[in-house]
Amino acid sequence: MSPLAEAERMTLPAVDRGVLMSVAYRLLGSVSEAEDAVQEAYTRWYALPGPRRAEIVSPTGWLVTTVSRICLDVLGSARARRERYVGEWLPEPVPTSTRWTSQAVSDRADDPADRVSLDESISMALLVVLDSMTPAERVAFVLHDVFAYTFVEIGDIVGRSPQACRKLASSARRRVRERGDDHVPSEERTRIVTAFKSAWESGDLTTLVELLDPDATAITDGGGRASAAAEPIKGAERIARFILGVRQRQPTMTVQTTTVNGQPGLVVRDEAGQVLAVASARIANGRIEHLWAMRNPEKLTAW
Repeated sequence: MSPLAEAERMTLPAVDRGVLMSVAYRLLGSVSEAEDAVQEAYTRWYALPGPRRAEIVSPTGWLVTTVSRICLDVLGSARARRERYVGEWLPEPVPTSTRWTSQAVSDRADDPADRVSLDESISMALLVVLDSMTPAERVAFVLHDVFAYTFVEIGDIVGRSPQACRKLASSARRRVRERGDDHVPSEERTRIVTAFKSAWESGDLTTLVELLDPDATAITDGGGRASAAAEPIKGAERIARFILGVRQRQPTMTVQTTTVNGQPGLVVRDEAGQVLAVASARIANGRIEHLWAMRNPEKLTAW
């Protein structure tokens, strides 16, 4: 990079990339796609003539707006791409070390109703719900309820009126509420996940079934690159027997508790230390209601 280009880069706040990744990951549910969106936003910034950049009062605001528009376009084509995806599709899990700060844009307005905390907004449970929304709903909800953007600002990004964006966010919020209460104390989550790990390691079918909700659902994402269940597994006993079968087929694997998307989860490794799977769970009423296991190696590069 030339000295001039380096000097120009240094004029941007150091937090910008973290802010942009924080927005893009929540909008896309994919680290690689988020990185591409952020890179494209920077490319567009540096393509602006110098005088035009000098006129921009808030480079961070300009970049967030730009990356949000890029993500909106990506989301528009995502459904078609996922129709070609092999097996079940899940958002990409991230470890604690790759979470991004968002504080620079999280206090921009005082009007958000039912604000979602930054920790909650990165949970696998919420990301799965976000993936069921329309692109415009997802952008409106994330930017308003997570990052406190006003509906006027969001309308400029999605090309709709502030009133329409308010309705989009309200519709998205209903989807989130329909999933039920997910406010489980961290200590309770840790206790249940740890007990699940111990029962899995010891082959304790009875305890596994007790830790799972009778109507629990398990989804594995192999992306056609790793073995995975072809469809969701439903029912506590079916799930328990499935994961015990995994243990029998890979007797040398190890299971460790870890943080997955800001919440207690599990990482499974082979005897060489290679990551085989990363699992996260939605817990309610003292039991695991949903279990998500990522097996696709392309979505495990951060691990």
